[in-house]
Amino acid sequence: MELLHNLIFGFSVALTLQNLWYCFIGCFLGTLIGVLPGIGPVATIAMLLPITFNLPPTPALIMLAGIYYGASYGGSTTAILVNLPGESSSVVTCIDGYQMGQQGRAGPALAIAAIGSFFAGCIGTVLIALFGPPLAELAFAFGAAEYFSMMCLGLVSAVVLASGSLIKALGMILIGLLLGIVGTDVNSGIARYSFGISELSDGIGFVSVAMGMFGFGEIISNLGQSSIDRKVSVSEVKSLMPTKNDIMMSIGPILRGTSIGVIFGILPGAHTVIASFSSYTLEKKMAKDPTRFGKGAIEGVAGPESANNAAAQTSFIPLLTLGIPTGAVMALMIGAMTIQGIAPGPQVMTQRPDLFWGMIASMWIGNLMLVLLNLPLVGMWVKFLKIPYRLMFPGICLFIAVGAYSINNSSFDVQLAALFGFFGYYTSKWGCEPAPLILGFVLGPLMEENLRRAMLISRGDASVFFTRPISLGMLLVAFALLGMIVLPQFRKKREILAEAED
Repeated sequence: MELLHNLIFGFSVALTLQNLWYCFIGCFLGTLIGVLPGIGPVATIAMLLPITFNLPPTPALIMLAGIYYGASYGGSTTAILVNLPGESSSVVTCIDGYQMGQQGRAGPALAIAAIGSFFAGCIGTVLIALFGPPLAELAFAFGAAEYFSMMCLGLVSAVVLASGSLIKALGMILIGLLLGIVGTDVNSGIARYSFGISELSDGIGFVSVAMGMFGFGEIISNLGQSSIDRKVSVSEVKSLMPTKNDIMMSIGPILRGTSIGVIFGILPGAHTVIASFSSYTLEKKMAKDPTRFGKGAIEGVAGPESANNAAAQTSFIPLLTLGIPTGAVMALMIGAMTIQGIAPGPQVMTQRPDLFWGMIASMWIGNLMLVLLNLPLVGMWVKFLKIPYRLMFPGICLFIAVGAYSINNSSFDVQLAALFGFFGYYTSKWGCEPAPLILGFVLGPLMEENLRRAMLISRGDASVFFTRPISLGMLLVAFALLGMIVLPQFRKKREILAEAED
């Protein structure tokens, strides 16, 4: 009964004209950037962070959330029609979705992708509403030692479950941790690693790092590719109506894909990518005729798209209940909350119920908006692909520069964003993912604060992290994940996933 009351309150918040408008803007922008290869949700959210500074917290976060799960929808459109994954998580959809398009069945593929995404998104939102409050209550029992151990587990999970080199991911996290401690030490009042630069006495701005790494860095990287002016060959959409057989064959994959996405969504790392690949592998193994896959099997569209969207939705559970980001997008969401003066964590649900329940209700509304946006506007989305990047990116660069300057009215922040842009570009050239750096940058100060607090309470006794059951349990899980690295089978699967993403 209490859950129903809270949901009614959430819908009363989400259905206001202002929140509906920003939910629509987020879903529209999310779909657009999902369609356009090279401009992901991370870069877009990073660029829009300065705008949220002048918005109330609830519509600001509703808009940013809409961009994230909207991109998961939009990525499937170009994957099916033009064999270009707008998002990395839509790579798998290209395999069978594009083949269906070549066979004149692009419409049913798009419809099944939308149905699976809508169902998975709704289930993910239900789980947030069901498990959010109990997890938040459990989090109130956490002390400084538990929070420190949980953040260690989050960082270790991000390294182990992410694709690419483990050493490079670990190195990026350590760089992020070091960048996070730049500034004045709260306890001693001594400036650390500021090198006499007064602008660094308050630390490195989160917006400068995010907009530089994911904005400038992505633009430089995309402009360096030789295929940016390629011509787009669009599959013809004849009818959006799937056949009865298409629907019957898709029910199982949608249910299984949703279950897989829910599991991976809660875990740190590239959850949407891993979820979609895992779903495709499962459907291929369960199929009576695996040779159909890669030749237009509708299960290869329904399962991965459902897993992708379920993971995108459920990734909000650790963010809203524990204040722990599971990936780069969630780290940016924490940055947006911090800009709004909201401390991430379980207290959000009790201190800002309008924000917590309003966001949950807006996800249902947003999923419905996305179904109405994606299918009728297929032709318009594809036209955006024909805009040359050489015309699009100068405007984006200007937008980033204005946004970075507007936070503190300081040109130093723009210079810092440009510096991190080049750093992001070169690290990506070296095969280093920027997401672990952002996670380390966000969690670093929180880890230091809780480490110091735990040591003060225990009077310098480090055994406090191992004598408290919850803290010990999370550290044991972290060590177990690290132990998985040495397993040859696990390392082989990581290599296969990394090759498939490339």
